[in-house]
Amino acid sequence: MGLVFTDIELVNYDDTFLARKKMLPSSDIRSMTVNALVDTGAYMLVIGENVRSQLGIEITGEEVATLADGTHATLKVAGPVEVRFKNRHTIVEALVVPGNSQVLLGAIPLEGLDVIIDPNKNELTLPPSRPYVAGTILM
Repeated sequence: MGLVFTDIELVNYDDTFLARKKMLPSSDIRSMTVNALVDTGAYMLVIGENVRSQLGIEITGEEVATLADGTHATLKVAGPVEVRFKNRHTIVEALVVPGNSQVLLGAIPLEGLDVIIDPNKNELTLPPSRPYVAGTILM
């Protein structure tokens, strides 16, 4: 299986909340479509500082992240971010990396979206058993 990329929409969830309360026109909700690397080895959504800035997503804290080469970096955490894919959406926080880095769609947003990776087509898709409504496991 090769690398899987997919288009997702990222939305400033604070804007969505304010629009729902009639405190912001819905036309002012900040959002953007990005091409993300589907990365099951990543834990969270990872966005570049430029994406965070364009969406106006607030910094909520910091977290130490282990990078692919085994080194550790203290990164900003920003949110909330709404992630939309096809007929699915989920709300998560994002790790923010410097500059214009590749967006990574990690395990937490993938689970929240209830999607699967089709290894034959190298694409992100909806589960055939749940194409219309996301599912979750409650225990």
